[in-house]
Formats: sequence, C-alpha cells, structure tokens
Amino acid sequence: MNRLIGNVKQLWNRSGFTLIELMIVVAIMGILASIAAGFFLNYTMKAKQSEARTLLSAIYTVESAYFSETNSYGSLSSAGFMPSSSPKYYTNVGSSHFDFSATGFVGSCSVNLDRDITSDVWEITEASRSPVNVSNDVEG
Repeated sequence: MNRLIGNVKQLWNRSGFTLIELMIVVAIMGILASIAAGFFLNYTMKAKQSEARTLLSAIYTVESAYFSETNSYGSLSSAGFMPSSSPKYYTNVGSSHFDFSATGFVGSCSVNLDRDITSDVWEITEASRSPVNVSNDVEG
C-alpha cells in the first residue's frame, strides 16, 4: 500500500505538461486568434470609411457656403474645396464625380476596401446634409 501511495505522489509531484494538454492550449489560442483577426480587419475597414464621411462632409460645407454667396452650386474648384490632406483611400473625390446645378448637387466617392467585387460607395446631396453609404463593402 505504501508503494502505491508513493507512486501516486510521484505522479502528482512531476512538473510539465502532457502533449495533449499543450495541443489543447494551442488549439484554443488559434481559435481566439482567428476571432480577434476578424474583428480587427472589420474595425480597420470601418475606420477607413471615416475618410469618405470626412471628405463628403467638407464638400457639403464648402458647397453650402458657396451657395449662400452666389445663390447657386458650383464645381469643387470654384467653391474653393481643398481637402486638408490628400485622401489615402477614397482618391476619386473630384468634380468628375459630382453633378452640379443651380439648385442642387449630387456627389460620390468610392473605393474597394477588401478587394472583392463590391465597392464601398458614399454619396452626398444638398438635401441629405450628411454622407450616405450607398454600397457597403464592409460586412457587419
């Protein structure tokens, strides 16, 4: 009996992990890492969308000021639009993507954020006052 108790004490006193225990820990860490990576990528794409909202909001402000002075909407250059920094993702913001009339304007900017077939398209009009996501390239 003492010999059996001695063997049990030796098993309890050994240090280290078995291969199965290590494999389970590695599998759990892999699952958690894959979940975290998905959340991180989604978060970064949503952060990139803020560039479109900022650019189009600035255009709305410039066009509203131009309209109050001239009683008509004009091109981005005639209204004095200059982005505070050069756009990094939504680089197609320009007069070619805007339609101006005396009583209104419609403009958009777009980019393919995750390189699939869907582009992220944002639009603003004189009536909407804030950018609207027409085609969302970010899931969730």
